[in-house]
Amino acid sequence: MVSDTAEVFAGSFTQQEPIPEEAIDAAVAVMRHGRLHRYNTAPCEIAEAALLEQEFAAMVGAHYCLAVASGGYAIATALRAVGVKPGDRVLSNAFTLAPVPGAIAAVGATPIFVDVTQGLVIDLDDLAAKLDQARVLLLSHMRGHICDMDRLMALCDAAGVTVVEDCAHTMGASWNGVPSGRHGAVGCYSCQTYKHVNAGEGGLLVTDDAALAARAIMLSGSYMLYDRHLAGPPPEAFETVKYDTPNISGRMDNLRAAILRPQLKRLEAQIDGWNARYHVFQDGLRDTPGLTLIDRPAVERFVGSSFQFLLSGWAPEAITSMLTRCAARGVELKWFGGAEPVGFTSRYDSWRYAEPSALPASDAVLASIIDMRVPLTFSLDDCALIARIIRAEVSAVFQQG
Repeated sequence: MVSDTAEVFAGSFTQQEPIPEEAIDAAVAVMRHGRLHRYNTAPCEIAEAALLEQEFAAMVGAHYCLAVASGGYAIATALRAVGVKPGDRVLSNAFTLAPVPGAIAAVGATPIFVDVTQGLVIDLDDLAAKLDQARVLLLSHMRGHICDMDRLMALCDAAGVTVVEDCAHTMGASWNGVPSGRHGAVGCYSCQTYKHVNAGEGGLLVTDDAALAARAIMLSGSYMLYDRHLAGPPPEAFETVKYDTPNISGRMDNLRAAILRPQLKRLEAQIDGWNARYHVFQDGLRDTPGLTLIDRPAVERFVGSSFQFLLSGWAPEAITSMLTRCAARGVELKWFGGAEPVGFTSRYDSWRYAEPSALPASDAVLASIIDMRVPLTFSLDDCALIARIIRAEVSAVFQQG
């Protein structure tokens, strides 16, 4: 029950901003000429997908970029391109979303999960202890939290472990001045509706390795049209791989690329908007009894498109009560520690195809993580109201316990 005097939030946690008018015009132009397939171009025409790849590569400072059908497809393609084979083992975070272990399983490999810290990043001590178990790390910057990438890369380089970065939540973010996705051999990004650019679905892959880029382009279904990639490697990079790389079609089309290109131009302004909202939540929830905020390192430039806090040591019944009370007041929160997968939330032990080993340290962290989307359709006043509601309900349940 909600009292008549209690504040209630009436907005939506899933409503995105409209697609920019420039992007709508570009999409309509593609629909009018009908050449949606990236390799279906008129004489002297450059495909929207090729232009998107060129522009994104320049934005993150990469030699090569490939636009594909989804972020998950980008990850699976990256794993195949770095040489992961059926039966291999791939290290990855225990705190991540289902497409990450799903990409590992899609290539016939087995995930080896690494612990998560209370900072919601991969536990580098646990990683160091497990580096001899695999030759590839699929590192998920889950919910936009970036670990100490300098230490991680030093560990992996010393062990000969190749790093593939899942940057679905960190497009536009950086560690120590280096853009997310540019530390490892490959960076993979998502263009799904709830990410930092919105094509409904889509993905991008970047690398500086010409041979790796050539394999990825062939895997994506380029046939022998790889010379139409403005952000692809030179023709000689394809000379051997074009004969023995399977076509696993997953190209991005020109319609989605046309929608995305104008959004890249305004990404910096969008990041400012997300971070302004994030700081309102952070300020509004600071020093709430029973609630722990996540510290962000000074060298991490993050994108606050979602917000997390911890309810450490809370009983499951208390967390459920808090979630129910917040929902009654219009605030939609997700709990990563729930026993059953709900929507996008799930624990590493939910992915039974992975046959995971128990990780009690991670279990304790996952049991406490509360997650919230931060759409740019929220005003700063909306964020302050939501923070007041969460603070009130967390405090009420905490005092009862």
